[in-house]
Amino acid sequence: MNVTEAVSKPAAPAAPATERPPATVLCVDDEANILKSLNRLFRRSGYRVICAEGGEAGLEVLGREAVDLVVSDMRMPGMDGAQFLTHVAERWPAVMRILLTGYADLSSAVAAINNGKIFRYLSKPWNDDDLLVDVRQALEVQFLERERHRLTALTERQNAELKDLNANLEQKVQARTHELRATLAKLQEANRELKDGYVAAIKTFARLIEMRQVHGTQPARVVGERAHRLALALGMAEAEAQDVLFAALLRDIGKMGFSDDLMNRPFNRLSPEELERVRRYPLDGQAALMALEPLQGAARLIRSHRERINGSGFPDGLLGNNIPLGARVLAVVGDYFALTAGMLERRPLGEAAACEYLVQHRGTHYDAQVVDTFIELFGRAGGQVVSEPDIHLAPDELEPGMVLSRDLLSENGVVWLPRGHLLDAHLVARIRQLAGPFHPGVHVRFTRV
Repeated sequence: MNVTEAVSKPAAPAAPATERPPATVLCVDDEANILKSLNRLFRRSGYRVICAEGGEAGLEVLGREAVDLVVSDMRMPGMDGAQFLTHVAERWPAVMRILLTGYADLSSAVAAINNGKIFRYLSKPWNDDDLLVDVRQALEVQFLERERHRLTALTERQNAELKDLNANLEQKVQARTHELRATLAKLQEANRELKDGYVAAIKTFARLIEMRQVHGTQPARVVGERAHRLALALGMAEAEAQDVLFAALLRDIGKMGFSDDLMNRPFNRLSPEELERVRRYPLDGQAALMALEPLQGAARLIRSHRERINGSGFPDGLLGNNIPLGARVLAVVGDYFALTAGMLERRPLGEAAACEYLVQHRGTHYDAQVVDTFIELFGRAGGQVVSEPDIHLAPDELEPGMVLSRDLLSENGVVWLPRGHLLDAHLVARIRQLAGPFHPGVHVRFTRV
């Protein structure tokens, strides 16, 4: 078993002192040509690369080297990828884990997902750009988690110091209390930024799903807004309604493995074999979010959003109130838009006809109270979501604290930032840099908070 190491020497200008040092990536595979390909790919991207031929050699490297991320093949002699990543998860849980697997190994990959707690898995042969994106995302998640632990430890340490001062000198308590409040404000700001980034990532995933849909379906954010409003109108708590919003944005994530034709064909035009495959997508959607703990509530709703009140739905055949209320909300809102897009019937229905369809199936397909509340909220005057007035500004007129009232698009229609994103000084500078030189005079729509 051989172990090789390579450190990249990028030709780019020297990085600023505040930039994080290059991450160390361990590549594990029993095929030398695969290791060479991974080595070249990651070296070009500025990573420190270590290669190990097999799981045993990989564990030896981890025992003596500080490694940030492991990329492992699934099928290897002796210790396979699932066993190797399980050992890594148990002994070095902070190391991020990515699995490369062939189509025939997908059933074996389940063990790696469950026991090895992998961040992502890719099918071989992989796409270099996709692999690099997954590695960057994994390292960013790792960095944010380390930062969270650091800030939490800092808060706990300062709390201990405050308690000690309280037992001895009251005057020092007052001074230290002031410092603690400042630290707590920074922690809250960091948590807010982390949450905003998480929501932005979810919206980005939703847009990736939308790119696969060729029919005239409503954007996921519109479905999400209506589902969120309907959940609140039904008395759900804000945290529960947020799970409904996230589930609405990601409800079709389980279809990402479908062909374009299968993904966009109405239910009533599917063959029995295709229908059987489609009936699995809620399970696949829940599984895709398995490693993201904050999305477990939304994942449960995604699993159940195709269930029917009379027990005729899928994948579990749940009956009545055994279906989570959030999933019942998704069923009504999702089917309404599917009807207007022609994805449930042979032709698209108008808004009034779609509402009539929901009413005809209340108590059988849909929860009666959810349908009635939906009709009350959206069945009159088109149910349009009212938006606040916005203003047109050139990039040079932007200021921190403004909120995007529409998606910020490039000249060729690529989404730079999603609607609702809060602008800070860094983003304002980046927008001016990107939009100024290439699109002089381009105006965007913003609204102040």
